[in-house]
Amino acid sequence: MNAGRRGKRVRVAIIGGGPGGLSAAIELSRLPFVEWDLYEKKPEISETGGGISLQPHTWTLLELNNTAQHIHDGDFFRHKHGLIEQRRNARSGEKIYEVPAPSDIPRAHQTCRLTRAKLQSALLKNVDESHVHVGKRLVNIEQLENKRVRIVFEDGFTDEVDVLVAADGIRSLIRRIRFPEYTLNYSGQCVYRTIVSKARVADINGIPFAPVFWKSVSGLYVYTCPLGDDDFEVTARIRRHKATEDQVSWGKCFSLQDLLPEFDEFCQPVREILRLAADEKTQEFVLLSGPRLHSMTDHKNIAFVGDAAHALCGNFGAGAGFALEDVYTLGKCLAWAHDCHRPPLEALGLYDQIRSPHYSRLYELLDRFAEIKSYLSSECLPIDEEIKMRVLRIAEASETWMYYYDIETVVEDEIQQAQMAFKASSRVDSLTDIYS
Repeated sequence: MNAGRRGKRVRVAIIGGGPGGLSAAIELSRLPFVEWDLYEKKPEISETGGGISLQPHTWTLLELNNTAQHIHDGDFFRHKHGLIEQRRNARSGEKIYEVPAPSDIPRAHQTCRLTRAKLQSALLKNVDESHVHVGKRLVNIEQLENKRVRIVFEDGFTDEVDVLVAADGIRSLIRRIRFPEYTLNYSGQCVYRTIVSKARVADINGIPFAPVFWKSVSGLYVYTCPLGDDDFEVTARIRRHKATEDQVSWGKCFSLQDLLPEFDEFCQPVREILRLAADEKTQEFVLLSGPRLHSMTDHKNIAFVGDAAHALCGNFGAGAGFALEDVYTLGKCLAWAHDCHRPPLEALGLYDQIRSPHYSRLYELLDRFAEIKSYLSSECLPIDEEIKMRVLRIAEASETWMYYYDIETVVEDEIQQAQMAFKASSRVDSLTDIYS
């Protein structure tokens, strides 16, 4: 019966044209037995937001999918001394802590920062755009008796596929439909992102050309960092009351001028760069939180990738890297199942087996951070002491394994184990047939 599956084609639909969706398209295009299409709700493939970090593990994956060749030195900022980030007291400007790049990481793989649009453009160069369909807003999905998935779009178009890849971001409609009890809510915090000119920032005394978190209390901070070309990013995070869900936005234009009083106690250089940012285009992003998915798949024919799978709220600065790891794993699992003449549902089962533990480890770390912050709040320290202790204790509890994660080896080992289990099962089936 399995031999009949040798030539079977697998139809895959990808929902979402962000880094996760585009990377999925690249990975699936390498599999000759896969027919794929990507559906994006916007009228064009475009990216919102400011900068994005490329960590060492992200660089490795971008090399594996041939995207790294489209990212040039002038496209990103990498600190000349390998500094990954610096943390300062936002009120005094005092440097509290900094993270240098490990000495054993090649310069070309060290962390850098670039605009999200440039990463998306580089990925898109490796995507067959004849399979990309824009202006396709998903409205419903249906599980069919033949184990396929029907996807329905606002314009009336439908498609039936063997595998659905949910790469539709933090506000994933697919996740809402399949897991209605998994409700994301406004966390009480908003992030405001602006791109300004490096030339203008250079006129401000006290803003390092380095990745810097200017930390305060209650989640209030400003992040400043050069990007590629003449771009310099300014990101501010604050707690804001949102009266209704209608006010929850993602990439909405916003006047930063209205928030400047919130930062009156910050040191002068930060206040100056915020005033500079207030003259430019700013976008508002709300941070969402909610329960945690226990599986990366549903019905073994829907695979969740990137932010659609887990709401990490940017805590590790590696969301793109995690999404690339997800789709790399998914592609390898589909290839394994096809080579073994197994149905796609077994590929998705293996995908979940590999990736879910990875996110469980990340959530354990987030829980540890939350405990530290809660305990600090109960100590009622003077504000500058609380800022310092918050930075130092979080730094002490932090882990960096996720930035140097060897996804190739992990996937290869898991597939070898699955292959051995499959062969053992096949031998048992053969013996059963002989003696039955």
